[in-house]
Amino acid sequence: MSVAARFSAAVVSYDTREHLPACLAALEHEGASETLVVDNASPDGSAALVRERFPSVTLIANDTNVGYGAAANQALAACSAEYVLLLNGDAVPEPGTLAALARYLDEHPEAGVVGPLLRYPDGRLQPSCYPFLTPVNVLLVMSGVNGVIGRIPLLRARHLPTSPHRRAGPVPWVKGAALAVRKVAFESVGGFDESFFLYSEEQDLCYRLGRAGWETHFAPVATVVHVGGASSPEGQTAVSEHVFRNLVHFYRRHYSPARLVALRFVLAFLMTGRIARDAALLSREREQTRRRQLRRDISLWRRVLLGRVS
Repeated sequence: MSVAARFSAAVVSYDTREHLPACLAALEHEGASETLVVDNASPDGSAALVRERFPSVTLIANDTNVGYGAAANQALAACSAEYVLLLNGDAVPEPGTLAALARYLDEHPEAGVVGPLLRYPDGRLQPSCYPFLTPVNVLLVMSGVNGVIGRIPLLRARHLPTSPHRRAGPVPWVKGAALAVRKVAFESVGGFDESFFLYSEEQDLCYRLGRAGWETHFAPVATVVHVGGASSPEGQTAVSEHVFRNLVHFYRRHYSPARLVALRFVLAFLMTGRIARDAALLSREREQTRRRQLRRDISLWRRVLLGRVS
């Protein structure tokens, strides 16, 4: 049996009809033992495309959007191989991805999840490994300080999100757009926590794997091209609301009440700044579509500030 044949491939799809053909065509050449698509009731006809153009792919078509984690759990439960490459519908593995990831997992039995190198379609590096979002890291990420760190060579190389992503090894967590999953590890922690509907589910999975004795690795031995954002079901304000809701949910799941209080202080500081910034922009903006967007954003920042997004 070939190395790649020890892998199943599973794709979670929502509104990715434009990108699915490239993803599934690439997987056809990877030699996986099986390929599955779980479609979360996409209104764009993604499920029909899979049926018509990729008849060898096993399709699980949900009647409703059950969320990323729940759909991924469906996919992993249906896979029979010891390793599973879990992909978003807008992610395309480059040739040799499965073989390289299988070798890496074989050589690192302590790794429960491995994240490959991610690139945008234009070839730019897509940051994909991160520290856990402690209050300090939330402040760095959401205040824009990461961008400053990225311009200081000595700091850039030491900070995971801005690092060159050249070194393989253990990291706290990796982006869920493309995950090589050791199925026994995944099953040992019960898979994704389905209470995370969208965003933070991969951070939560990696955290629980670590608590159970498994490691999460980043391994640039294989590359996946990821468009990013193609599966987000709503506008940017709704996406941001999911991000904040699941951030608070993660803290309640795993951190002390004192750390949750610290997060609330950080968010209050950040949201006060965002409200002031967007209110100033709104006072000068004349284009109606942009004005509506700014009002939606300000409404969200206020709800986060008051603790009403949780």
